[in-house]
Amino acid sequence: MEATRDIVIIGGGVIGSSIAYFLKATPGFSGSVTVLEKDPTYEFGSTARSWGGVRQQFSTPENILISRFTEEFLREITHYLGIDGSPVNVDFQERGYLFLAEEPHIPTLYANNAIQRSLGVNVGLLDQEDLKRGFPWLNVADLAGGSFGLSGEGWLDAYSLNQAFRKKAISLGVEYRAIAAAGLDVTEGKVTAVRLADASRIAPGAVVNAAGPAAAAVAGWIGIELPVRSRKRYAYSFSCREEITGCPLIVDPSGVHFRPEGRQFIAGCSPHPANDPDCTDFDVDYSWFEEHIWPILAHRVPAFESIRMERAWAGHYAYNLLDQNAILGPHPEITNFYFANGFSGHGLQQSPAVGRAIAELITDGEYRSLDLSRFSYERIVTGHAISEHNIV
Repeated sequence: MEATRDIVIIGGGVIGSSIAYFLKATPGFSGSVTVLEKDPTYEFGSTARSWGGVRQQFSTPENILISRFTEEFLREITHYLGIDGSPVNVDFQERGYLFLAEEPHIPTLYANNAIQRSLGVNVGLLDQEDLKRGFPWLNVADLAGGSFGLSGEGWLDAYSLNQAFRKKAISLGVEYRAIAAAGLDVTEGKVTAVRLADASRIAPGAVVNAAGPAAAAVAGWIGIELPVRSRKRYAYSFSCREEITGCPLIVDPSGVHFRPEGRQFIAGCSPHPANDPDCTDFDVDYSWFEEHIWPILAHRVPAFESIRMERAWAGHYAYNLLDQNAILGPHPEITNFYFANGFSGHGLQQSPAVGRAIAELITDGEYRSLDLSRFSYERIVTGHAISEHNIV
């Protein structure tokens, strides 16, 4: 048995690294923190392969407030994550999200807008004429309106944010180990050992499951059923002959979404649930772009009729089968085992608030800054889903 560690975090992606940072940044916390990350290059992790999207246009108040803190965090990121005064740059492109709506979706758009504005989100409702004036390259003939994030939304370099959390955590004394966790031992309602791939063991004070798409396997080591599955998502990068200026991240009513990426664009679309199996490979299905995504792109932006595919890649959502929302906090019976799972594509943008929240639960025994108890594991047991209308 190795020396005891106060906190062991399984998974060193943006969620695990944020938790590690906030733990060590907590005044009065002097415990040891070890992060286990099997892929120190982060090449195949969900974080590095994500779009880096950041938005506040959700329908659930807690999700909105989580993103409000993300905006604050990004504006002061050097204060939080700078080392010895060095500035931190994650290339945040504050260009907004634009959700487009056809006539049947307008009531939901307006209802979401009312919730968002009540919580301080700077978001505007646009009618068809507003869309035509603001985005003249957009085909709005079949649209009734849209919702546009005026500030605090856009995208960033996901890998850079992960590394900024990681480097700051290490500077504060967090230990990162390039090794996979292989199992957990439980005695009398407590995790008493984390077993590693080299057959060594760590005795933890507490364990945080931040294993992303592998979270269900980690929970399964101690007999916990966690409805989080690895679901593949594609990003297709293409170039366009015509110049498209002032383009935000656009979410079409069909679910197809796209945004600029330098001088090119990236696009994607989540599949229908009936065609979305559990998956861990990184193979790209180009027919999904050619047969489904491209026709919608060309309809919405006529200039996209003539585009050239440049490259494509695949990554994985840690997909919560119940309601596509996060699962946070301690297990009700194994009380030193904490969940930070099931973000379903929102993990990067929720990482600052989630890191702070899990750190508060561990150090103070309760949420202090933002009450996220609605996302507890108990709802998984009862099947009480949280309805979030703005899942992309």
